[in-house]
Amino acid sequence: MKLNDLISQITPVQSELKPELLAHLDDLTHPPGSLGRLEETVVRLGMITRSLKPEIGKKVIFTFGADHGVWEEDVSTQPQSVTTGMVETMCAGNAAINILARQSGVENRIVDIGVNYDFPADMPNLIQRKVRKATSNMAKGPAMTQLEAEKAILIGAKLAIDEINSGAALLGTGEMGICNTTASAALFAALLPCPVEAVTGRGSGVNNTKLQHKIDVIKKALDVNRQELSTPLGTLAAVGGLEIAALTGMILGAVAHKTPVVIDGFISSAGALVACCMCPDVADYLFYSHRSAEIGHSVFLEHFGHRPLLDLDLRLGEGTGAALAMNIIEGALKCYLEMPRFSDSENNISPCTIEPDA
Repeated sequence: MKLNDLISQITPVQSELKPELLAHLDDLTHPPGSLGRLEETVVRLGMITRSLKPEIGKKVIFTFGADHGVWEEDVSTQPQSVTTGMVETMCAGNAAINILARQSGVENRIVDIGVNYDFPADMPNLIQRKVRKATSNMAKGPAMTQLEAEKAILIGAKLAIDEINSGAALLGTGEMGICNTTASAALFAALLPCPVEAVTGRGSGVNNTKLQHKIDVIKKALDVNRQELSTPLGTLAAVGGLEIAALTGMILGAVAHKTPVVIDGFISSAGALVACCMCPDVADYLFYSHRSAEIGHSVFLEHFGHRPLLDLDLRLGEGTGAALAMNIIEGALKCYLEMPRFSDSENNISPCTIEPDA
């Protein structure tokens, strides 16, 4: 599989189904429009899956782990070993994503795409697809080669496609990697584009002095790599991360197979942005789960007019927001499929007997 071939498989959602989907919603025994954005969600699911009766079967979240060479620039309060420790915690089933995934009936896949550590070959619950141990320091040159970025993209795509072929009907994104807010802010600044200050937040909790340093490092990285920023792939390779590349591929793979994707937070949205820059039709397949507390996420969401399903001040990553939002999406679909309709012959409810709240 080649990247261009993967992108060529992506087609627009089937918007022609929208009138019929809306008609079905209006026929449900409720005041028209009273389910609010749940109705919008179902309409989008129908157009994505090309079905008047969309279904949600198996739900899967991928959490990709990777480290970043820009850690050398002292832009984080945490050591790189935290990435390793959190991947181990996830594999043991004890991280927040594991707990929320279990609560939501979601299967969670933990993937090592670039952690700066050699996990045992038989590490339980870990999918080992390491492209390399961490990226290079983007403040001194490209974080990775374009070949490495493309390799990570295609790994993410294949994982998504394999899950879809095994029955997954809703995929979600997640990540773990110290310094990945730095890489994500650089991608937002380059691809939106926008000022670095507008999209750079505190990440793991840096103080004002270190925040300014983080901004300066990102500016330096964009300047050092300015010749590489002319294409989405080049930009991803220059200032992105391996987990962000894998997320980009996971999204492209799912969309190429007409499967909706729930985007987690700030870092996952960086992967979504790269995918949308590669193919604008991708945007209509994505559900944004929540508004991250990272300031750059609001800039991104407002730039494209995206409305996340939740706003809980989350900034953990891992796929936690995606796990929560999957409950909402599934609930919306259950209402659509299971509520009685006014037109049912055995239904004695008349549309005129139900009035919206004043």
